[in-house]
This record gives sequence, structure tokens and C-alpha cells, in this order.
Amino acid sequence: MCARVNDSRCTSKTVKCHREKDNGCQSDHPSKFSPIKYNPFQPVRHSMDDLPEQVAWEILNRIKTTSDKNSVSLSCKRLHKLDNEQRKSIRIGCGLNPANEALISLCTRFRNLEKIEISYSGWMSKLGQQLNDKGLHNLSATCPLLTHLTLSYCTFITDSGLTHLASCSRLSSLKLIFTPRISGFGVLSVVVGCKNLSTLHLIRCLNIATTEWLEYLGKLETLEDLCIKNCRAIGEGDLIKLGPTWNKLNKLQFEVDANYRYMKMYDRLSVDQWQKQWVPCDSMIELKLVNSIISPARGLACVLVQCKNLEKIHLDMCVGLKDSDIVGLARKSSNLKSISLRVPSDFSLPLLTNNPIRLTDECLEALARNCSKLESVRLSFSDGEFPSFSSFTVNGIVNLVLKCPIKELALDHVYSFNDLGMEALCSAEFLEVLELSRCQEISDGGLGILGLYPRIRVLKLSKCLGVSNDGLRPFVGSHKLKVLTVDDCPQISERGVQGAADSVTFRQDLSWMY
Repeated sequence: MCARVNDSRCTSKTVKCHREKDNGCQSDHPSKFSPIKYNPFQPVRHSMDDLPEQVAWEILNRIKTTSDKNSVSLSCKRLHKLDNEQRKSIRIGCGLNPANEALISLCTRFRNLEKIEISYSGWMSKLGQQLNDKGLHNLSATCPLLTHLTLSYCTFITDSGLTHLASCSRLSSLKLIFTPRISGFGVLSVVVGCKNLSTLHLIRCLNIATTEWLEYLGKLETLEDLCIKNCRAIGEGDLIKLGPTWNKLNKLQFEVDANYRYMKMYDRLSVDQWQKQWVPCDSMIELKLVNSIISPARGLACVLVQCKNLEKIHLDMCVGLKDSDIVGLARKSSNLKSISLRVPSDFSLPLLTNNPIRLTDECLEALARNCSKLESVRLSFSDGEFPSFSSFTVNGIVNLVLKCPIKELALDHVYSFNDLGMEALCSAEFLEVLELSRCQEISDGGLGILGLYPRIRVLKLSKCLGVSNDGLRPFVGSHKLKVLTVDDCPQISERGVQGAADSVTFRQDLSWMY
């Protein structure tokens, strides 16, 4: 007889078979048949359908990658259903074919979508038709919870399609990356319809010429994050139209296409407006300006001195930038934690003013004196046929690093920085990350001094001609460095970096020398 006939795991067929054997009956089962034995210590097995709702949701929450989520959702109907309810963001692109119909299917399946990114980077006609205006109409109709939308390389979408987004009342973030058929009228339709828009990114939108949408955003006072990159018809003077919204902005990125730098200069009206209008920027935390024109009492020069809560600033090839601009910034922005300066060479651009396009130790001294929270400093001078001989001296750079709690220092094309500067930085008690790119005055002797730095953990070398394997030899087996990255340094070999840090990255492409 079976050990426990009344146990639920002993089937009636098994019990019957055992009884027949006890009565001397011949069974149809093979002679080697062995009955299933009950093990009280064996855990009871449950299916996914038996899991509590909270546990099933926790399983899905711990799965981060989309491919893994898709695989798990196919394992059972319950996880498939829960994944449909839980999925709040998707990223789609060239594999969406036919695009309009497939998007409807996805939006119908995932009812709670909030973030959608549609990217056609690398698209070719053989991959099928792109999403068009009708697809955006379907999107606005089937995604009532949509808050974030990114359209990247969607070359078939026009202003007509963009107007459908005006019905997405919850839309708070719109990012357009290389959508060449979109004009200012399309952007205006979204701005007028979406009253909660707080993030707007326009990158390489070449046909956006009108700027009424900027003026409308200025009146709404909802915008917190604005990014305008390489939109040829939008100049620094147009930003005055933001008006009261300047006081709401947390983050501004403004980049001018270097090939069209002088396409739109300041007109007389915009200059007068900047001078008459006080531009408070109390909420500005991060500011990035690339290829911009900074002239006295005009536009962005007015903004720099009004950012009293700024924490991060990046000024890249800004024409007309002077010591006085940085000094004014330092006096206002005592909370500054990160600054990145890339300065044009004397020969790269014509002078717009009588003052030289050069920064000196005066601005570094102002930063050291006023910005006691500064942690990251990046100083760079532009590439070009004529190298820029920095006005920053070794003393100016070292003084800044020693007076502020600098954790990260990056120097690019700063020819004035040499072995003496490396030796002086031994007193930098907070310095953890050092990046040296095209700093040709640093030799193996200066590199070896790094071993005396109290907290140095990360070293990155790029295109440095004066350092070799000998400079890295003191670090081999010392475990002083956690991360070492060496790019395109002709005298350093792959063998020379082995064992110099816990994690080593090596690359050598010397084409930059020829």
C-alpha cells in the first residue's frame, strides 16, 4: 500500500496500482516500476499563478533591461499581463514596420505608457517606411498618460503631425532631434496646447526660423529645462523673449552651429531689450553655452552675472568671454560645484571687441576666493593649426586646486602646466581624478610624482608626447590607481600599462600626429 493514501500528492491511479500488486494482480506497468514516495521535507511547488500580486510586481521591478522584460513576459500569461500594466516607457525605431500600425499595437498593449522615444538613427529606405504624421495622431489618441516624448531622426514628420500632440494635456517633456520638416509653427502648436511643458529640447532642427513659441513659453512660466543646439535661425538675441521664464529655468543649453556662427547677429532692438530688462535667473542650476557670443551688456553676458544659485557651468568656444565675466559669475554663484572652460585660440576667430579673447589667472583667483564648494574643474584650449598658449599659469591653476575642494581636474592643451605643477599638486588633499590631454610639458618625472598624491584614484592620459612606460612603472603592482586610461600616447605601450591600476583601458591611434 502507499505510505499515505489520503495525501493529495498520491494520485488515485498510483493507489490502485499498489493495491493490485498487494493482491497478486499483474500490473500493466513495467516490472521496474517504483512508487512515488512522500517526502515531508520537500517544499511544495507553486506556479506563477499562485504568487501574491505584490511578489509578482517585485519580480518585474527588479528586471531592468527591455529584452529581459520581454522574455519574462512570454514565460507565462500572468507575467505578460502584469508587464503590460507595469511598462511605462518604450524605445522604438527602425524595427517598427509597418510603423503606424505597429505603434497602435504597442500603445494598445501597454496602456500605461508615459515615456516614448522614437529614433530612426541609421535608417535606410530598405528598412521600411518611417513613422509619419498619421502615426503621431494615433499616438496622441492611444496614449492618454503620455508625459515624455522624444522624436529622433523622424524625417517624415511635419508641422501637421506635431499639432496632434497639442491634445496630450499631460505632456511635460518634448525632445526633437534632427526633425528637418518641423518649423517654428509646429513647435508653437505644441507649446500652446501643452500647458504643462517643462522640458523642451530642439537639436539640429534646421527649419525652425520663427520664435513666437519662445515668447509664448515666456508667458507660461512653466519651462525648467531648455536646450537649443545647432538651430541656425535662433540666435542669442532671441532668448530675451523668454522674459519671466528666465526666473524659472533650472537648466539651459544653447549651442550655435560653428559653421553659422555669424548668421544671426544681435540686432539693435534685442540689444536695447537686454539692457532695459532685468533678467533674474534665481533658479538656474546648470548652464551650458557652446559657440555663443558674449558681449558687454548683451544677452548671455547679462545672464552670467544673475545666476546666484548656479552649480554647474560649461562655456565652450564662447567668443568675447573675458575675465570680468567669470569674476562676476564667481561673486554671484557661491554654490558653484563644476566649471568647464574651453577657450578659442587667438587665430580661430576674428575679434569682436578690442579686448583679447583670453582668460587669465584673474578669473581663477576669483573662483578660488568665492567658490568654496567647487569640486570639478576642466580647462581646455581649442585645437587648430596655431596652438593656444594659455594665459593660465601654473601658479593660477595650483592655487585654485589647493584653495577649493577639487576632486576632479582636467587639463587639455594647457601647455603652461608642467612637472612643477604636478609637484605642487601633491598638497591637493581632495584630488581623486586627473585628466591630462595634450599637455606636452609633462614628463615621466612629473607622472611619477602622482604616487605622492594622497587620494588620487583615476588617471587619464591622452595624446601626451612626454610620458612613457617609465612614468607608469612606479604604479605597477602598487594598487594606488583604481582606473587608468591611456589613449594615443606614442611612447606608452600596452605592455607598459599592465598592472598599473586595478582597471586599465589602452588604445593607440597615432593618426592625430600626421
